[in-house]
Amino acid sequence: MRPTSFFILLVLLLSLSADAEAGMYSFVDQYGRLHFTNVPADPRFKEVPGYEALRKEAVLARYGKFIRTAAERYNLDPELIKAIIKIESGFNPSAVSEKGAMGLMQLMPETAKEMKVDAPFEAEENIMGGSRYLRKLLNLFDGDLRLSLAAYNAGPNRVLKKNAIPEITETRQYVEKVLWEYNRTKADAMASQ
Repeated sequence: MRPTSFFILLVLLLSLSADAEAGMYSFVDQYGRLHFTNVPADPRFKEVPGYEALRKEAVLARYGKFIRTAAERYNLDPELIKAIIKIESGFNPSAVSEKGAMGLMQLMPETAKEMKVDAPFEAEENIMGGSRYLRKLLNLFDGDLRLSLAAYNAGPNRVLKKNAIPEITETRQYVEKVLWEYNRTKADAMASQ
């Protein structure tokens, strides 16, 4: 397979699998056929070099405009929106949690309704609704990002009760994961400027 054909095939695979969290693996069999997978069951599969960087570009190409629009409209850092999406759904627009949260920003049915999101699995609508909700929480908690993230995860009433992050392990871990991812994506964005 020519290098340009390989690159075109890889980009097509990336666009189809941009929502998957796993890496991409490949090998060439004894007949010269190229095989790809994101679940390497055969030891001949080796990780495709540079896949993560290309995957990031594919994800941003797919959702970047929606993220930038929401960030502008609700006065949010686009890197914060990306961090929440990464932690909430791994950029999977079809994600559904055990508790029933839906889409990229994992909106609960009541929250989706409150934020006027009719199609929670539609990326643009989910990102706009999730960003609107995050802005509402930031306003409620006077811009305190940690409390707002805790409320995004556990619900605002649990945070308002003590004006602190609730003693819920999942919520405490969620806040730390989002903040870690947010700082990482901010650093990446600054490095690429």
